[in-house]
Amino acid sequence: MAASRPFTALHGDPMAVESLLRDVFGIVVDEAIRKGTSASEKVCEWKEPEELKQLLDLELQSQGESRERILERCRAVIHYSVKTGHPRFFNQLFSGLDPHALAGRIITETLNTSQYTYEIAPVFVLMEEEVLKKLRALVGWNSGDGVFCPGGSISNMYAMNLARYQRFPDCKQRGLRALPPLALFTSKECHYSISKGAAFLGLGTDSVRVVKADERGKMIPEDLERQISLAEAEGSVPFLVSATSGTTVLGAFDPLDAIADVCQRHGLWFHVDAAWGGSVLLSRTHRHLLDGIQRADSVAWNPHKLLGAGLQCSALLLRDTSNLLKRCHGSQASYLFQQDKFYDVALDTGDKVVQCGRRVDCLKLWLMWKAQGGQGLEQRIDQAFALTRYLVEEIKKRQGFELVMEVAPVLKERMVKKGSMMIGYQPHGTRANFFRMVVANPILVQADIDFLLCELERLGQDL
Repeated sequence: MAASRPFTALHGDPMAVESLLRDVFGIVVDEAIRKGTSASEKVCEWKEPEELKQLLDLELQSQGESRERILERCRAVIHYSVKTGHPRFFNQLFSGLDPHALAGRIITETLNTSQYTYEIAPVFVLMEEEVLKKLRALVGWNSGDGVFCPGGSISNMYAMNLARYQRFPDCKQRGLRALPPLALFTSKECHYSISKGAAFLGLGTDSVRVVKADERGKMIPEDLERQISLAEAEGSVPFLVSATSGTTVLGAFDPLDAIADVCQRHGLWFHVDAAWGGSVLLSRTHRHLLDGIQRADSVAWNPHKLLGAGLQCSALLLRDTSNLLKRCHGSQASYLFQQDKFYDVALDTGDKVVQCGRRVDCLKLWLMWKAQGGQGLEQRIDQAFALTRYLVEEIKKRQGFELVMEVAPVLKERMVKKGSMMIGYQPHGTRANFFRMVVANPILVQADIDFLLCELERLGQDL
């Protein structure tokens, strides 16, 4: 009878709970880690949606299932999922599976606490501040503020909200009634979260003024000046410029010093979306790509991307030391943020954010950094650049290696259904669809790059 006992009956039976979790962890190690990071295994086991629904038996029932069936379901979930830690997964700006970061994620999930007060998250409140302090130092600030956010898009939206509040503090109480028509500026290569943020915050997408970029995807500061003058002439009030360090498609780094000069002349909040490129600050060889970032008012940085800290790990960093985050977002909920606590209530950081409950995102980065050290993480960044250069040189050697509009979607379908690798593609301006290569996985070697090029040739040999 024990074999058919539903999972709900395990509560109160510590031995059964431990046995179940050991088996689940065994499946995770076998399927997600060992196989999921092996070049000899598939990146994915592709199934069409209707077939996958049947294989997973997704419908929820009134009766619980046996331990054995639950373990089968755990294995199936991993088996049919995309293995983003696989060395042939190039599809997104996140990839890889750092074991120390994963250990941090496991601990975080197990402790299941919320990062809003010191009383329920004492370790993580102190840890978050130390990690944020380190990130701010890499930006070039010896003081400031910050918070981990649920993704880079939210970090960018926070920066927009903070810039608006600093310029027009009455908007917190009076809302849009307190505001003149506003204008913010970003390049045509920016992340789409800027437009989404403008819509979400009630500014409207028309408030986003698009600045031209050069052929490499970098913002043109002279056009930024032109757009600011045009906005003012039309009766709008400029308040923010959002530059990008590592654009989503071309990986371009905007000229931050020149943009900072423009912001300084016009008294505008200077935000840098460094969600992808921020980690380059760890590299003494390549950090010049972000020269001028220390002049920013705010920076968005996603260590879950180029550093491989695991989803999600997104920091918003501020140069501000006036407690702007809390003044802008705080509501002083009396059931959480009592001012007569027995410890320093400045440690209750939850009122800095729009959320109430907030997951712990600092531990995975902290533990990975402790294990690798700054030097180890620097080597990881330098290796990504080296492999990118290798890829470029290898492409140059292959005569006629060119992809046109009709080919990229066909090759993507073939590689996914075969499970051999996964690369994203998109058009760009007048360019046809092309594959966007993301070289970030720390376990990548030159053989993986060679495989990628040869596999593209194999998959398209009949086209």
